[in-house]
Amino acid sequence: MKIFLFLFITLFTFNVFGQTERKQITGNNSGTAKIYLAKDKGGEAGEEAEVFSTTDVPIYCVVYLDSLAPALVKMNFIAVKVPGVKAETKVISVNFQTDGSQDRVNFTGKPDGFWVAGEYRIDVFIDGKEAGNKTFEIRKATNNDLQPVRSTAIKHLVPAKTKPKTAARAGKN
Repeated sequence: MKIFLFLFITLFTFNVFGQTERKQITGNNSGTAKIYLAKDKGGEAGEEAEVFSTTDVPIYCVVYLDSLAPALVKMNFIAVKVPGVKAETKVISVNFQTDGSQDRVNFTGKPDGFWVAGEYRIDVFIDGKEAGNKTFEIRKATNNDLQPVRSTAIKHLVPAKTKPKTAARAGKN
């Protein structure tokens, strides 16, 4: 079980970045204006979603802050009900320190391959205080969810292993 949990945790890669567009928002970061999850849309967060497919890679967690004040934004990705994983297991935790010019933080997550179907939750904290959470489901992909490989993605494919060449045998003298 510990090995599976270790592999499960190490399979996920999360990135985070702050948005640099400045909006006129006043006040302290006492919370968030909005937290939402989204599917990928051309390399950016698309529309809000609560149900994902195992092939929806990456998944975005967008956190809108209620202030431009510098803040430490933390996201915990929790496996709530996932086969083979203990309930409430923290899959990953990631932080981002804003510098006073961001009012939005985007966290993106993608597994090494496809997601494991199950129920998950995102917990968001700002400066150590809980700002909100979102529960969502990742369902097993259907044929309608499977997308053909685009030519731009081919460069990311690992070539198939080729059979090693055997050395020529030395002839008899």
